[in-house]
Amino acid sequence: MMKIGVLGLQGAVREHVRSIEASGAEGIIVKKKEQLEEIDGLILPGGESTTMRRLIDKYGFFDALVEFGNQGKPIFGTCAGLILLAGEIAGQENAHLKLMDIKVERNAFGRQRESFEAELPIKGVGEGFNAVFIRAPYIVDVNENVDVLAVYNDAIVAARQGHFLCSAFHPELTDDDRMTAYFVKMVEESLKELAS
Repeated sequence: MMKIGVLGLQGAVREHVRSIEASGAEGIIVKKKEQLEEIDGLILPGGESTTMRRLIDKYGFFDALVEFGNQGKPIFGTCAGLILLAGEIAGQENAHLKLMDIKVERNAFGRQRESFEAELPIKGVGEGFNAVFIRAPYIVDVNENVDVLAVYNDAIVAARQGHFLCSAFHPELTDDDRMTAYFVKMVEESLKELAS
């Protein structure tokens, strides 16, 4: 059975594990960098990106995560995870993992709309996906090699670049597992590619 890890330093970890298991893969909470060698794909959950980065550095995950992505193993970043994947963060000199050619704006929907839900069509996933946004970022700009999957009020809120996937919303906070299932399928495809 495919093993998909959820970085367990902060954020809605158990909800992601539930969604992974509902999508037919095994969900593993990753707390040590050595565990990255045992998994086929990884989810970087929501939380607070600055805190997550501090914990990534503290537990020696940084290089291991970059290496994981560079090996062609799929990574799905949700909310703060999207910020960690981005190559550029508006108003900040340094980005984090820089694995995706995207520029993000943090807390982009402003205070008055800190948390809200929206029904979105998501390319490759389906119509009417109930997206839960919590102090969400959004993508301001993408390189031409990035596929935009979902837009809300002209803001890009989901995208894919090869084996990297990201969403500004929290797909794990609803019972709709289609977005996680889409990622599980990406992991399945990458296993075939890496084996060939």
